[in-house]
Amino acid sequence: MELDKMDENDWKYHGEGNKSLVVSHVQLSRVLRLLKYPAEDSENPPQTVEQAYRQIQNIVDFSSNVMSSLLGEKFIHSGEVVKLPLEFVRQLSIKVQHQRPAWRCDKVMDIYSGCALCLPNLTSPVLHQPTHTPPLCIEIKPKCGFLPSSKHVSKDIKTKVCRFCMHQHYKVANGKWKRRSLYCPLDLFSGNRQRMHFAIRHLIEEPQNNFKIFKGGQCVYSSKEGSDDSIDLNSLLHHLRPYFLYGNNRINSHMTSKAVLNDFIQVLVNALLSGGGGDGGVMTDRRGEGRSFCEASLFNKERIRHGSQGLPSDSVLFRILQTQMLDTQDIEGLYLLYRRVEQHLQDFPKERTRLQIDGPYNEAFLEKLQKCPAEDDGSVEYAVAKVHQYCAAMTAKDCSIMVALVPSSEEEEDDDGESSQPETEGSDSSAQRRDESLK
Repeated sequence: MELDKMDENDWKYHGEGNKSLVVSHVQLSRVLRLLKYPAEDSENPPQTVEQAYRQIQNIVDFSSNVMSSLLGEKFIHSGEVVKLPLEFVRQLSIKVQHQRPAWRCDKVMDIYSGCALCLPNLTSPVLHQPTHTPPLCIEIKPKCGFLPSSKHVSKDIKTKVCRFCMHQHYKVANGKWKRRSLYCPLDLFSGNRQRMHFAIRHLIEEPQNNFKIFKGGQCVYSSKEGSDDSIDLNSLLHHLRPYFLYGNNRINSHMTSKAVLNDFIQVLVNALLSGGGGDGGVMTDRRGEGRSFCEASLFNKERIRHGSQGLPSDSVLFRILQTQMLDTQDIEGLYLLYRRVEQHLQDFPKERTRLQIDGPYNEAFLEKLQKCPAEDDGSVEYAVAKVHQYCAAMTAKDCSIMVALVPSSEEEEDDDGESSQPETEGSDSSAQRRDESLK
């Protein structure tokens, strides 16, 4: 991109979360993620250009130096900070305003700093050999894949029912969603193909914010919050059918809708279990059996006939789960340690730099996070390391996995190829929330 020749007409609204708004280029496979402010600050930006730049650079550093090590470089896109012409940003803000959801308009796009995060557009992957049929991209936000076992957990229900399933009842009661999703993250993270198939089918039936399908960069399947519209599976099948008609050098025009959907789910399961390198050993002893089943899941344990109960150690789901499980204290135990850090900083404010409260997110930061003692020695260093571990875990709990399905040519005998690529920042980015965690 030529930053000095930016034209707002080359960009379109892509989506937004709590902290940022995303636009995508109409031709290039690029997106820009711009910061947002509360609407009351629209005339008086809450931070300087330098502070805005540092905030975004911190996100890049945290992703490239911390999350990349935890999740694996092959699964991460960290992006880079860019400085945009202010006039372009202002015109872009005007252009996308009418496309934004009304409930998101309590915040405005940052038009003062010109700083943005530039990333590849994973919903529209660049192909070395373009095909006639555009690639599909499936976005999955898997959420937290284990039950807490911390001694600090005060409610027994939290050790039996996962956070996602409990939140479903809460969100439906509050009107955020009209229907409860029957998806359970513990089924997806189980590594058992039957449970994973079961989980993805329920994601499809009630996508909410956890499942989207893009075709050639355009979102063709998703949910809208508070909408009464029922999910149109026939529309989805219309999009999917061309990708699953060809196999073994022949066309199968008689595939039933159920067969198409099953094939689609099977391809996703294969992608999520593949690693693309590493030892690939199945890890079955990663946690206690009681933490791998959620009592709210409708999956019948008796249905498990065969297959491993665990994830390949080089798979993206395994790396995400291991990072999530850095949260060993649960929020109830973590809050006590957070208060210890807060009190120490009140007494010794200059300690922020030594303890790397605000970064820099470098090798030293990662080493402290990874080498935190197992037992609490009462020190502020232990408390800080646990807070930093929690921030990394929360980022993994809120990440997106992007699975690109590229159709093979009709001449080839292979079925659909697939590749998996997670995004460490979800639409409501925990990596950004980490920046405010101790301010």
